[in-house]
Amino acid sequence: MRPVLLSILWFLVAGHALAEPAGTFRHAHNVGFGAQSSLDPASKGRVLQIIEKIQSRLVRPGPAGKPAPDLATSWAPNENGSVWTFKIREGVRFHDGSALDARDVAYSIARVIDPEYGSPARAAVRMIESVEVTGPFTVRMQLESPFADLPLQLMDPRLRIIPDGSGDTVASTGVGTGPFKVKKFDPDGITVLTANTSYWEGPPGLARIEVIGVPNAQARLQAFLSGQLDMERGIVPMLRRALDKSLRYQLLEIPTGNWMGLAFRTDMEPFDDPRVRRALRLVVDRDEMLQLALDGGGVISCDTPVAPNDQYRAEMDCPADPAHARALLAEAGYPDGIDVDLYVSGLDPSWPVIGVAFQEQASQAGIRVNLINAAADGYWSNVWMKKEAFSTSWGERPADQALNEAFHSDAKWNESHYANPHFDHLLETARAELDFKKRRALYVKAQDYLAKTSGTLIPFHVTQLVVLSNRVTHFDPVPNDALRWHTVTVVD
Repeated sequence: MRPVLLSILWFLVAGHALAEPAGTFRHAHNVGFGAQSSLDPASKGRVLQIIEKIQSRLVRPGPAGKPAPDLATSWAPNENGSVWTFKIREGVRFHDGSALDARDVAYSIARVIDPEYGSPARAAVRMIESVEVTGPFTVRMQLESPFADLPLQLMDPRLRIIPDGSGDTVASTGVGTGPFKVKKFDPDGITVLTANTSYWEGPPGLARIEVIGVPNAQARLQAFLSGQLDMERGIVPMLRRALDKSLRYQLLEIPTGNWMGLAFRTDMEPFDDPRVRRALRLVVDRDEMLQLALDGGGVISCDTPVAPNDQYRAEMDCPADPAHARALLAEAGYPDGIDVDLYVSGLDPSWPVIGVAFQEQASQAGIRVNLINAAADGYWSNVWMKKEAFSTSWGERPADQALNEAFHSDAKWNESHYANPHFDHLLETARAELDFKKRRALYVKAQDYLAKTSGTLIPFHVTQLVVLSNRVTHFDPVPNDALRWHTVTVVD
């Protein structure tokens, strides 16, 4: 094909990115971390709706969820997968004008794996023992033991690269290498981001993004319908048909590995008995719960957090069996059933529906559920991991990370306080296995064991509903946080 023709085709496909950044895109976040909200990507209070636009990873999700280059251009293991070498992209600058090099990468990763810092992201990369700068644009990561899937772990949305030594300031400045930079950070109000015209993939299409703090899901929807927002994620499924018919909106359905469910603390009675935990899962008609909560917009899960399209996903059946559940409760010493205080919240519009469905289904086995509606503001700080039973939700993660971060005995965010040495051993053995078939068999075995013993009910994975105003163009979302925000534009 002639060079001139190639240039014309490229202009037609990518021409929108050649113009000066223009327009403002507005969307909301739920202020889930309240006063702890932060622009530090490795902190508990990170606001991912902002982080995703201002900071970049070494590795990001590519087609089919496979690792693709971001700030790292290539990577390679040694012969047994215990040492990985990454080449860093040259010519990239941070928002403060400083040039990215290997020292920034080493600092960012070393900070996360430092147990004294206490980052929740440490669970994703706890196998990294040390990070060494081996050249201006080369780093080497020494692992505690062989691990064939390190690049998958580095796709974690919290593993962003920040400037060397910026740990004390990044929580408020948010300095990164992403397509947008922070002009004003106000998690309870309006956070303002402006275009980073020096972004390595090219200037963003948008001049400005406003991320607005709105704790209540109904209030976020009303703000969108009144034209105050250009996007709302997690739309109530019952509205899907009405919004889809309207010419004012664009409705997108995105299959994801995101999941929501109910967590029961295994360190508190009566959930400290695995028979009781098994009974709590056996009462659930997952198809019915999915229809009620998401209008069928999801994929049934038999209590595995591993995404439906993940290469390590275990396929299991889990039909409801309330009679068996009642028998297990009697065997555990509860012939008259149990009483459960279950905390739900309007933080997610589907949580109360899941709670009501569980309440009704559990009653068939003598489980009496008292639903308590907790405030959306500060839910993650005041309810999650603290009450005996509560609603929960997690974003998509690779299999190893999903299993380790929420269920390993030593995991910081082990919300159900699940502690099982056999399960831990299965995960550790899987990580060290270099043969794919054997490694997959171990992850499948771990999921099967978890489904029988854990304290978490995972009824389904979510097909996310995203609604956009008709102002928005070049919005092309894919699962696992892989949207390229620099391509998004608006038309006034």
